[in-house]
Amino acid sequence: MKTSIRSFTLPLGLTLFSVASLLAQPSAHYVPGSEGIKGASLPPPGVYVRDYNFFYESSRFNDNDGNKVDAADAKALIYANVPRVIWITDTTLLGGFVGVDALLPLQYTDLNVTTPGGPYSDSTFGIGDLFAESTLTWHPTNFDIAIGLGVWAPTGNSAEQPTVRAGAGFWTVMLTAGATYYFDQEKQWSISALNRYEFNTEQRDSDITPGQAFTIEWGIAHTFRKTIDVGIVGYYQQQTTSDSGSGASSDLDRVAAIGPEIGMFYPDYKLGWTLRYEYEFAAANRLQGQAVVFTLTKVF
Repeated sequence: MKTSIRSFTLPLGLTLFSVASLLAQPSAHYVPGSEGIKGASLPPPGVYVRDYNFFYESSRFNDNDGNKVDAADAKALIYANVPRVIWITDTTLLGGFVGVDALLPLQYTDLNVTTPGGPYSDSTFGIGDLFAESTLTWHPTNFDIAIGLGVWAPTGNSAEQPTVRAGAGFWTVMLTAGATYYFDQEKQWSISALNRYEFNTEQRDSDITPGQAFTIEWGIAHTFRKTIDVGIVGYYQQQTTSDSGSGASSDLDRVAAIGPEIGMFYPDYKLGWTLRYEYEFAAANRLQGQAVVFTLTKVF
């Protein structure tokens, strides 16, 4: 029988792009906040390696109305390292460049929470779920546009909730679509929106099929000297359909966050970095906390 976050406990499955723990809502493989400024912009043809470092802290678990559940006494500390390889090819389809990318998260989770069955305290480090994706990108005047189709495979070690294991234990198909708009010809000012939608299969450690989930990440930025980006970013994630299966709840999860970001690129070294902080100002049926994401990008 599933221990449901909606009946006051823990979420089913979590990920930094995959990873199962408590960063994302129960039905989502994708962790919001992974992308920020110009999040919908993929680079021109070439090979790129990105390394995401995701730090998340929370001492608050919210109920269905977004109020803190004091009895849960929840405390979570999570670090995930997510290497990602991106290959944008010279091949075009419908006028857009064909690309592929893949990632495999590594995650440390420390969790302390009081459940209806009593206190739960554990920590672990493990390999999360593999993600692979194909993309199409266009770069018309003043726009970057991208769409993608990807799959999360349950390669990580998983267990029935409550757990701190890094695998979610179910397959997910994720659709992606987004755009970045530049307000001026010099492309100094930009606004972006990146949308994700996830469809899940049954979780292998229970008979629960997590509901579908929608995520949007946005950013407004200004570019200085063509190599420095500064702006405001945020995200909203919402479970759109209820879980199904024996013991499933009809309650839906949601979370919203906002914060600053800065990024720099060094052309001589073909190396760039971004640093963002996002504060979750609203959440329901899940943890509410704060995240710091530091990302390195190397061009080959």
